[in-house]
Amino acid sequence: MTKYIKFFLLGLFMATFASSCKTNEKEAPTKSVGLSADTLALATKKMHEYVDEGKLAGISTLVVKDGEVVHRDRIGFVDIANKKQVADSSIYRIFSMTKPITAVAMMRLYDEGKIALDDKVSKYIPAFADTQVYAEVDGKHGSEPQGTEMTLRHLMTHTSGIVYGWAESYTDSVYATKNFMGVDRPVLEMAEDLATVPLKFQPGTKWEYGLGIDVAGAVVEVASGQPLDQYFKTTIFDPLGMDDTAFYVPTEKDERLAELYQRTEEGKLEPNEAMRSRNAGTPPKLFLGGAGLVSTIGDYEKFCRMLLNKGTLDGNRILSEQAVQLIMTNQLPEGVAFEEGEGYGLSGSVKLSTGEYAWGGAASTNFWIDPKNDLIVICYTQLFPGDHSYAEEFKEIVDRALVNSK
Repeated sequence: MTKYIKFFLLGLFMATFASSCKTNEKEAPTKSVGLSADTLALATKKMHEYVDEGKLAGISTLVVKDGEVVHRDRIGFVDIANKKQVADSSIYRIFSMTKPITAVAMMRLYDEGKIALDDKVSKYIPAFADTQVYAEVDGKHGSEPQGTEMTLRHLMTHTSGIVYGWAESYTDSVYATKNFMGVDRPVLEMAEDLATVPLKFQPGTKWEYGLGIDVAGAVVEVASGQPLDQYFKTTIFDPLGMDDTAFYVPTEKDERLAELYQRTEEGKLEPNEAMRSRNAGTPPKLFLGGAGLVSTIGDYEKFCRMLLNKGTLDGNRILSEQAVQLIMTNQLPEGVAFEEGEGYGLSGSVKLSTGEYAWGGAASTNFWIDPKNDLIVICYTQLFPGDHSYAEEFKEIVDRALVNSK
């Protein structure tokens, strides 16, 4: 899945390796039902090589098959300098793995009848009714009205025309100059500021990664009447027992926050100083529904289990089955493409052949939910800009381990 490299190597905010410690506790597969134990062992071996060779500081991997944890492994460090080993309780910046959580929040409101996917965004944020679309007029930069006014579905599928500002275009240059994510202010203020900038393309005509799901977070605030962090906590995190997932790490949990690394020109690992204080200490004003959360691998497992279970976990129903189906099936407008063989659901990619729902984060975290094979795979490390090759290799081996696939 090269899309992760393409989308995340650009970085979400344009703004020496020690021993791998082979004494780390390791858990062998607890069950082998439906999976080859030997092939899972190969997946583990490959991950250890990434750490042993100094490519990554530490890795945590988790596989759930048919409702059972069949693989849980952790190797290396979350803090090389202080010899802090990877633990199940380690907290990671999950960046764009926040997006599916915002999708669940949005669909909670859908279940409650407070929003519809084809509602116009301007119903909740009136400033978007006047948002223009970039157009070249007489050889000069200009704009035109929206042909089809932007909807919530457009926001959730990256077909709104709202981008990140990473590419080389006039619109992208305006986004980069405005530095929307770099100003700590309420997300509704950021959304209203975004509404003053022309869209890169007409809504519903193209897929391009961007800030649309952050705008969706502002819609959640408006429709629910609650700040996004509070709505996440009361409707998703508390019911699922996701006790370590939030927009920041409180002081008492600071020791559990994994260091964020980058690679030098020589390929060595060093702390990413520019991002070091992100998510630590005090809550932000800006709750980014597209990129702002931290979490543990165990917390995200619960979130994935809920989606795989069609909206329930341990007797708690978070979403209706219909809402989950909308999240995990292709929602792209007619004629709009994503990747070959893949569509795009709400805040995540969908493999058209299997219904596998997946996404990743800019610090090299990834998840996959495969309903056909009743399988969840989660891979965590902290490397920025993202390099998802380790996770893609792990997932490819896990897929090979499947026996008696449905």
